[in-house]
Amino acid sequence: MKSINPSTEAIIREYEPYTIEQCNRIVDQVNEAWHNWKTTAMEHRSQLMMRVAEVLEKRRDELALLMTNEMGKPLRESRSEIEKCAWVCRYYAENAAKILADETIASDATRSFVSFEPLGVVLAVMPWNFPFWQVFRFAAPALMAGNAGVLKHASNVSGCAVAIQSVFEQAGAPENLFRTLLVGSDKVDAILQHRHIRAATLTGSEHAGSKAAAICGRLLKKTVLELGGSDAFIVLADADIEKCVETAVTARMINNGQSCIAAKRFIVAKEVYEDFVVRAIRKMESLKTGDPATDDIDYGPMARADLMEALQEQIDKSVSMGAKLRMGGHTLKRKGFYFAPALVTDVTAGMPLFDEETFGPVMAVIKAESEEHAIRLANNSQYGLGGSLWSRDTRKAQQLARQIESGSVFINGMTKSDPRLPFGGIKNSGYGRELSHYGIKEFVNIKTIWVK
Repeated sequence: MKSINPSTEAIIREYEPYTIEQCNRIVDQVNEAWHNWKTTAMEHRSQLMMRVAEVLEKRRDELALLMTNEMGKPLRESRSEIEKCAWVCRYYAENAAKILADETIASDATRSFVSFEPLGVVLAVMPWNFPFWQVFRFAAPALMAGNAGVLKHASNVSGCAVAIQSVFEQAGAPENLFRTLLVGSDKVDAILQHRHIRAATLTGSEHAGSKAAAICGRLLKKTVLELGGSDAFIVLADADIEKCVETAVTARMINNGQSCIAAKRFIVAKEVYEDFVVRAIRKMESLKTGDPATDDIDYGPMARADLMEALQEQIDKSVSMGAKLRMGGHTLKRKGFYFAPALVTDVTAGMPLFDEETFGPVMAVIKAESEEHAIRLANNSQYGLGGSLWSRDTRKAQQLARQIESGSVFINGMTKSDPRLPFGGIKNSGYGRELSHYGIKEFVNIKTIWVK
């Protein structure tokens, strides 16, 4: 298992994968730790999560640089990611006791109530694109609910995986409460089948998600899946185009374009279509690329060479089908996995840039003939993760937002995850919710207790 710097293509470090026997021993140890942890007072759990937040903030610069070196995101985005991880830890430290308090429900009993009790050891299969945030948005609520965690991270961010375990250890977490398994994807099936793994959460591809869900379904284990996305960014004729374009480029280019909830299909009303395109090109051309470990760049390299190749193929095929490449769309002649941001117009259904998830810096612009047409275009997708809708008429926008088939819709703003709000998708984007009071209840036993 190799960590490779995508900016220089140099090997950072190699890791020896664990054997399945090592993994089984670790899961057994985590299960033992869980039996003690599940009975701890909520106040004790909150104190630990507060210390985790403090460790993250103290180590922010070190962890941010590690993240940038392993997967290539701009350093300022890496720092923000660590800060967001501290935020989610504090959110659940401050709110979990209230969220998970017994809920009294009137019935024919003298007293009847619902308690929320932990399930056990939860396996988290996590991706490389937000190597800290994806983990902590699972770990903070799961541990606060009394569960224990086992992390199988993406192989190219093994350094981040090791560092995350060290954060919990440094914060004084009980031994083996949260462990990292350094394994490739080939061992996930066997780990899921371990008798002490009670549930699993996976963020990744549709293929990985459906495979994990099939195994867990056969074994009757709970799963939460956050898979791919092809979020619609709808621009109505009455939108504030200047603010809209500013956000559109940010939404497409965040994390070097490699985000499940990045805006990907830009559905623009015909009245403002060309104005949007011209402004977007101007904005994208002003972006500065370079070494992501420096503070003065806007975007860095893609995480791997194969991702560039796949993106190039999607662009080329769409252009051969009638789309127009208006800027960029090619690899840069320099060391590292750098790709020139692309803007493609005249994209229609049936083209890869419309039908498939594009995981990289390409903006696909689609013309809408009417507001109803825009909604139909947005829903003409196998995905349903997030979406963004722009209009000065917010009352109308809220009505249209209800018609969009996705887990979230942001009106006059960029789709993002927030500890206070539920996050997740429908259709091929997965099921279940993370964050908010909904997310912490995904991995609990919602138990009815009836007293006469």
